[in-house]
Amino acid sequence: MATYLYDTTLRDGTQGEGVNFSVDDKLRIAHRLDEFGVHYIEGGWPGSNPKDAAFFERAQNEHFHNARLAAFGSTRKAGGQVETDPQIRKLLEAHAPVVTLVAKTSTLHVTHVLQTSLDENLAMIRDSVSFLKAQGKEVMLDAEHFFDGFKLDRDYAWATLHAAVEAGADWLVLCDTNGGAMPWEVEEITRQTITKLMDSAPLMTRGAMHDLPSGLRAAVRFGIHTHNDAGVGVANALAGVRAGCTQVQGTVNGYGERAGNCDLVTTVANLKLKLDDACVDDDQLRALTELSHYVSELANVAPNIRAPYVGQAAFAHKGGIHVAALLRLEESYQHVDPLRVGNQKRVLVSELSGRGNIAYKVHEYGLELSNEDVLRVLAQIKEMEARGFYFEGAEASVELMLRRAQPGYRAPFELIDYLIVVEHRRGRGLLAEANVKVRVNGEVAHTAAEGDGPVNALDLAMRKALLPHYPQLDAVRLTDYKVRILDGDKATAATTRVTIDSRSPSRNWSTVGSSTNIVDASWQALADSMEYALLGD
Repeated sequence: MATYLYDTTLRDGTQGEGVNFSVDDKLRIAHRLDEFGVHYIEGGWPGSNPKDAAFFERAQNEHFHNARLAAFGSTRKAGGQVETDPQIRKLLEAHAPVVTLVAKTSTLHVTHVLQTSLDENLAMIRDSVSFLKAQGKEVMLDAEHFFDGFKLDRDYAWATLHAAVEAGADWLVLCDTNGGAMPWEVEEITRQTITKLMDSAPLMTRGAMHDLPSGLRAAVRFGIHTHNDAGVGVANALAGVRAGCTQVQGTVNGYGERAGNCDLVTTVANLKLKLDDACVDDDQLRALTELSHYVSELANVAPNIRAPYVGQAAFAHKGGIHVAALLRLEESYQHVDPLRVGNQKRVLVSELSGRGNIAYKVHEYGLELSNEDVLRVLAQIKEMEARGFYFEGAEASVELMLRRAQPGYRAPFELIDYLIVVEHRRGRGLLAEANVKVRVNGEVAHTAAEGDGPVNALDLAMRKALLPHYPQLDAVRLTDYKVRILDGDKATAATTRVTIDSRSPSRNWSTVGSSTNIVDASWQALADSMEYALLGD
């Protein structure tokens, strides 16, 4: 079995709060989706805004190797003529080989939202589908609110599908538009609907029977389009496939209106790994994590670290018992090999760690430590986390602790003392000045520097002392500085945790410090960052 993948990130996904793509972004994403192996890419609604119209105009000069481009729109207006309907004309002007038409299938929506008759709605479907088929388009009917409409009046919901089939539709896509259906409902209603359409196949006027799902006698194929309002968008999509749908619609990372759409990333992984579906091949599946992060980068939305399969924490292990088991048997606490989806296993170090966590890190960093050294570092980590340190997000500090435990390890510099002055001077405003004294290669360097604040001044003074000995530090940049107050009930005497993110041209890392003095906590994280930057140099 091979389920067709239909991506609607560029249309439905952009309806999500905080998600916005330029035309260039949309073209880049379309090409990345095409490379990944998506079969249909919905580029937007050309009749709704200039950006989508511009996308389709530019897309005419683009070449897609695997995917067919789809333009999204609605059936003709009630009481109008399809030949002169402005929105239908826009769909044709998009020059996309596929047109996806949204149509009302719920009596509630027909009478209260469209404010037209049930018969007129059926005519709108027939007219729109037949007109677009006559223009040579592959036509998909997005049966909006289908599951809610089925519960209200299943005969009418089915009638809308019959109208589309009689007019020549290629696909009937059953939509859980409000995202409130449950998986067992989706599976049962979908199965009933496909059976109903199969039984009435002789009544359908469209005769093409090629490339049909196994056992389906009707000339039309079925898709499933779900939303995640009840948290079961992916489960509902899989339920639709189990019931006979051979197309799944969704968005990368589940972007979409309200709680979002079905996450196509998670769905693809489940189809391939759990249902043995040939929707993508093994090489394409290994690009899944990269695809997810690429789209989140263009959307300027931070990746969800807990996203199934592709999140940073999806294969992160923290509990000591879990890690001990992993060291003996990889699959003991992993349901799939993370490499299959382009992700990687991570072992975290914290106060919950056991000896296995530290032993794993020793092996990961290519170090050699005795069992006694491992236990000593483990005890040190537990004691430091009790004082406010937090090593999960500061693995550079963990690696330094392990390296310092090696016999013969020599730190590249040693702090002797520092002095920081912060004052407000009339006519000049705030001033921060740091004096630093460090020992490097047996020599004592004493430097001073002014900065925008105490930490910036400390950073500049430290660099001034170290750069003559380690010029490579000139390429090191501090990219983020985060402060966390741990026991706010102690007010200004509270313990403060400081995490510093740094980067060089070749890597990124994070370090941590903790103290009741924010400058001291900053110094700890800053010194670790500089020392880590010099590892291997």
